[in-house]
Amino acid sequence: MKAPYIPYNAPYSDNQRAWLSGFFAGMHSHMLQSAGSVNQADARKLNILYGSQTGNSESVAEDVAAAAKSHGLVPLVKSMDEIDIAQLAQMEYVLIVTSTYGEGEMPDNAQILWEDVSADDAPSMEQIKYSVLALGDTSYDQFCQAGIEWDRRLEALGANRLFERIDCDVDFEEPAESWISEVVPLMAEGAATTAIIDTEAQPAKPTYNRKNPFPAKLLVNRLLTSPDSSKETRHYEISIEGSGLSYEAGDALCVLPTNCPELVADIIEAIGCNGDEDEPVNGELMTLSEALRTHFEIKLPSKELLEEIARRSGDQELNALLESGDKDKLSDYLWGRDTLDLLLQFPDMEFSAAEFLALLKPLQHRAYSISSSGNMHPDNVHLTVASVRYHSHDRDHKGVCSTYLADLVDEETEVKVFFQPNKIFRVPDNDDVPMIMVGPGTGVAPFRAFLQERELRQAKGKNWLFFGDRNAATDFIYREELEAMQEKGVLSRLDLAFSRDQAEKIYVQDKMRENGAELFAWLEQGGYFFVCGDAYRMAKDVDKALHDIIAEHGKLSEAEAADYVNQLKKDKRYVRDVY
Repeated sequence: MKAPYIPYNAPYSDNQRAWLSGFFAGMHSHMLQSAGSVNQADARKLNILYGSQTGNSESVAEDVAAAAKSHGLVPLVKSMDEIDIAQLAQMEYVLIVTSTYGEGEMPDNAQILWEDVSADDAPSMEQIKYSVLALGDTSYDQFCQAGIEWDRRLEALGANRLFERIDCDVDFEEPAESWISEVVPLMAEGAATTAIIDTEAQPAKPTYNRKNPFPAKLLVNRLLTSPDSSKETRHYEISIEGSGLSYEAGDALCVLPTNCPELVADIIEAIGCNGDEDEPVNGELMTLSEALRTHFEIKLPSKELLEEIARRSGDQELNALLESGDKDKLSDYLWGRDTLDLLLQFPDMEFSAAEFLALLKPLQHRAYSISSSGNMHPDNVHLTVASVRYHSHDRDHKGVCSTYLADLVDEETEVKVFFQPNKIFRVPDNDDVPMIMVGPGTGVAPFRAFLQERELRQAKGKNWLFFGDRNAATDFIYREELEAMQEKGVLSRLDLAFSRDQAEKIYVQDKMRENGAELFAWLEQGGYFFVCGDAYRMAKDVDKALHDIIAEHGKLSEAEAADYVNQLKKDKRYVRDVY
């Protein structure tokens, strides 16, 4: 028997829907237990496959599994790197939840399976009944591209789409819930009705989360780089005491910032409005100043705002760029510009407050890799953040969240935070295996946490860190800590690459190549290889160096080296936290 469910368009409030859903789920469980137990093999299996870079898709996949259980299904949740194409081809009921990484790319844990599925000789998927939930961000041109490609490819291979794909923006919770409420009953339709499956209670959702962040307090704001540095990197310690929250090394802390008051005031002046006038925002009245400071993304222009500025201004260059569809040229045009720059560029334009707000996206949290071990520091969280400051178009510009923490937060400020677990990016369970960590700049953050965790566990496994930045004298952050860890034997090797300390620039991938033989030996000993930092340059260069090192020192062909790396990924021994 299938569990009753509340259609998404039913005329109930969120609270009413939640109560009714709980009531029906409880009633359904009782009826199943009364009916008697049947072997799980008699129940329909629902394969829930996720592709995730930061953990959001995995979290949604677990929500799907909980709903599937209430409908008498046996949910099998798998990361895409846990199955191969032959296993996929044997599945009958499949739900795919995937994010999109970078500029339209597959998440790391989906890449290998996708390459096999998209190959010319991929097997037929005619027996599969499927649907896709795509997570993305409309500020990127290739919005939800990974989910779109999975949906199209499965259809091309003959699979039967039971429910249309849903594409979610950064506020994905409501559309994801709608998709789950619609697609799970379809997957359960016609299934055996008396099967009893695992009735073990699902773990409760944390009290504090994305929709209800914890009001934390900032304990420490310390400059890590020298005052003479060309960069500004800071160490923060944020108290979560009393929250009931916990975290692990490898997780991220999400911070909900507020916008710079000066930028808010300048934008209000530029559009010709009064910041003290009340405007309706999410069902409540607030001043335009408050709305722009706390609710809307005002740094980078949305596509809708950009198109409206082009239309109202009639600027030939901007209109031509938008009409051409040349993303690279448009990116070059926008480089260093923000919303205020565009408004100042066309000073004759005016917007009403309502018109302007309708063209903005909601202000989003920023996720930072945690630089402390939750077991060593259970009541506070450490972050390592580079403050974004630059001069462009005759104005000083500032990053939204990095300078919120640096400039606007004091000991009285409530910093709204929640955790984003990353179950893939973890210290190995086996304390005896080696760890190789590549983290230049603020990419060192999670590896500081990893080393604290290894020290706390008294792990015997060797630890090797590749770290670097611009100049050793000004940018060697956590130097004393890292050297102390070396002295204690926690950090077995520390290889440094300060790019501007010599005529020829040296980067972490160059240090990897210099020590390629030993690096390969560590991998052969079962070592784990972790990378954190810039996705577009550093991570790609490091990946290329890793392939080359494995080919050279393993005496393998290019194809064999690629297979070796792919096996590392499948074994979760090559893991990246890149952005």
